[in-house]
Amino acid sequence: MQRRHFLGLIGVTGAAGLIPGVSLGYVRIDLERAADIEPLELSEAEWRERLSRDEFRILREQGTEEPFSSPLNDEWREGEYRCAGCDLLLFTSAMKFESGTGWPSFFEHVEGHLLSHLDFSLLLPRTAYYCARCGGHQGHIFDDGPDPTGLRWCNNGVALTFVPA
Repeated sequence: MQRRHFLGLIGVTGAAGLIPGVSLGYVRIDLERAADIEPLELSEAEWRERLSRDEFRILREQGTEEPFSSPLNDEWREGEYRCAGCDLLLFTSAMKFESGTGWPSFFEHVEGHLLSHLDFSLLLPRTAYYCARCGGHQGHIFDDGPDPTGLRWCNNGVALTFVPA
């Protein structure tokens, strides 16, 4: 590693980023679309017609809702959590847990139904994830979740719809 990159790492992550065993909450996961999912591409005008203002802001403009604002944070019935943009199944109630963060959180996802990329919008790296069908922004992945995965898929409630079993 070149010295300037090392010093840049200290500047961005602070000393905690250099201490073994100290986590900054960042996890890198590269997700791929399932072969049977056909991408849905709509114009901005079509998305604006299809989505509410809040859904558009979060799904299409990578916004974040206020913590504890979503009724889905307190939803504990059996059922499915689907993308609010295209209705693709993303999570089940068996994957949900109470994270205490104020956003619906899951320790697992439906494989092949989410995509990811590295997000530096807050300077520190985070892994953002998106619906594999419509590309709608869902949330971010952190490494402070429960067993068996240790992951927390922190989702915007506005980006989901809940379908009871």
